[in-house]
Amino acid sequence: MNNSLHPSKILYAGSRPFPQLAACEHFAGSEKMLNKALQIQTELSGNGPALFDITADCEDGAPAGKELEHANMIAGMLLSDENRFSRIGVRIHDVRHPIWRVELEIIVSRAGQRVAYIVLPKPEFADDVLEQITVLDELRKRHGIAREIPVHVLIETPGALHQAWEIAGLPHVETLDFGLMDFVSAHHGAIPATAMRSPGQFSHTLVARAKCEIAAAALGNGIVPSHNVTTEIRDAATVREDARRARLEFGFLRMWSIHPNQILPIVESMRPDFTEVSEAANLLIAAQDAAWGPIQYEGKLHDRASYRYFWELLQRAHSTGMNIPDEARLRFF
Repeated sequence: MNNSLHPSKILYAGSRPFPQLAACEHFAGSEKMLNKALQIQTELSGNGPALFDITADCEDGAPAGKELEHANMIAGMLLSDENRFSRIGVRIHDVRHPIWRVELEIIVSRAGQRVAYIVLPKPEFADDVLEQITVLDELRKRHGIAREIPVHVLIETPGALHQAWEIAGLPHVETLDFGLMDFVSAHHGAIPATAMRSPGQFSHTLVARAKCEIAAAALGNGIVPSHNVTTEIRDAATVREDARRARLEFGFLRMWSIHPNQILPIVESMRPDFTEVSEAANLLIAAQDAAWGPIQYEGKLHDRASYRYFWELLQRAHSTGMNIPDEARLRFF
C-alpha cells in the first residue's frame, strides 16, 4: 500500500492532527513508586505502544528541602534504559513557587530529548501558563532541543476555568487536566467535600459545569481533556464507573491514576466500543482503497469528515490496547 495514502497524511492536510495519547496518566512521586510504575508500564504494554503514561511529580512528590535532588533523580530516570517508551512527563511547581524555573532547567537541560511533556499546575490566568511556556521555549533554544515539548495544564482554580479556552489555545498545550480537589477547595466551603468523590463530583452543579467547560475548551481547540483522580484505590468498580462516566457523559478522553490498581480499570473504561472499532477498521480500508474520495459504505455516504472521526477512534483503540483487525493493523499501524 502506498504510504502517501496513509490517513495521517491525507486527512489532516493543512491542519494539526488531534493528539493521540494514552487513556491513562499515572502519577508517581518517589523513586520507588516511579520504578514500580515503569515496571508495570513494560508488563502491560508488551510490544505495543505504552498503555499508559507516567507523570513524575516534582510538586507533591519531592521531600521538603530536597526539591533539586528530586528533580535530578527524575531527569536521571528519564534518561535510563528503564524508560523504554519515553512516555514519562514531569509536573513542576506552579508559577508562584520560587523553585519552578530551576526544576524546569534541570529537566530540559538534562533530559529535554526524552521528557514526554511538562505539567503546569495551579495557574490563575492564561498569562501564568504563557510565562512558563515562554521559559520552556527559552530553555529549549539554549540547550539545543529542536523538538517541541508538549505542555499539560491543570485547571484547578476559578480563574483558570474562566480562561480555559484561552489556555487551550496557547502554544504547545496538549491537554487540559481537571484538578478536582484543589478546585473544590478554592471555593471556600461553598462546594461540599462530597463533591470531591462520586457521585457528588458528577452531580454538583458547579463541579459538573467545570468538567463540561474544560472538556469543551480542550476539544474545541483540538487538544485532549483529562479527567481528575478517583480517591478510591481499593474498589476497582468505582474507578471503572468514574472513568466510564467521564468519557461518556462529559467527553473526557484521558484520566489520572494515583495507584497501580486504578490503571487497568481506567484504560478499559476509556476504550471505544468494540463494534465501532470493527466498523472503523473496515470503513477506513475501503476509504483508503478509494484514495480517500467519497464512498458508499453499507448504504451510507462517507467522506473525509467521517473518515477523520473513525481514524481518531481507531487510534484511540490502538492506544488503549484493543485488538485491531489484522488488515487494518498492517495498513495503518
